Amino acid sequence: MRVLGIDPGSNATGYGVVAVEGSSLRRVGGGTIRARGETLGERLAHLQRELARAIAALGPEVAALEAVFSARNARSALVLGHARGVALAACASAGLCTGEYTPQQVKVAVTGYGRAEKPQVMKMVQRLLGLADAPPSDEADALAVAICHGLSLRSPARLALRALAEGPRP
Repeated sequence: MRVLGIDPGSNATGYGVVAVEGSSLRRVGGGTIRARGETLGERLAHLQRELARAIAALGPEVAALEAVFSARNARSALVLGHARGVALAACASAGLCTGEYTPQQVKVAVTGYGRAEKPQVMKMVQRLLGLADAPPSDEADALAVAICHGLSLRSPARLALRALAEGPRP
């Protein structure tokens, strides 16, 4: 199964597709879409076009996005929400069912530790996908989301992610 991971951002959106074949993971492709345009509408339209191109080129079967967890201020949160909306719409337009994961869920799935730092996540993405070098930051985050979703589709990992999402039990 090919899983598209998206790490939406207002200036840069990472994307990556991971093939989940039994117990192995393989990077199919990915990259970073940089914002282009003078207005917010132009930047969002550019994001939509580029995501549609990536989806068509890489052929994912399902998708996953990183859920919004916080932002520096209300304006940043609003713009990030617009980028997430465009990403969700691009996936829906391509007929992809889309999951969402918190940064903590993604970090647990990839590193085993929910407070892992970005370099740790990048290194584990590199190792899990058997890459010669760690991918760029935004793409690595998107690949981590794809790995998380791919693992969640398998039964034991799905149970572990669900337990993490529900939090500790009293």
